[in-house]
Amino acid sequence: MNLRLRDDQTEALKQRAEQEGTSLHAIVLRAVDDYLARTAQQAIVRRTAKEQAAKWGELMERLK
Repeated sequence: MNLRLRDDQTEALKQRAEQEGTSLHAIVLRAVDDYLARTAQQAIVRRTAKEQAAKWGELMERLK
């Protein structure tokens, strides 16, 4: 996999890596892990909301 960043992104990541004493590679891996965890949680919330809406939809309509 190749990742092409803008020059400003590359420079900002290099500075951050230096500040943290880590590599660009480690920062990118952490960003990918964070993204995957966040979107997985969002998917769970959406699925649960749909399930609950289906379960309680009729009651909610009557309570309007």
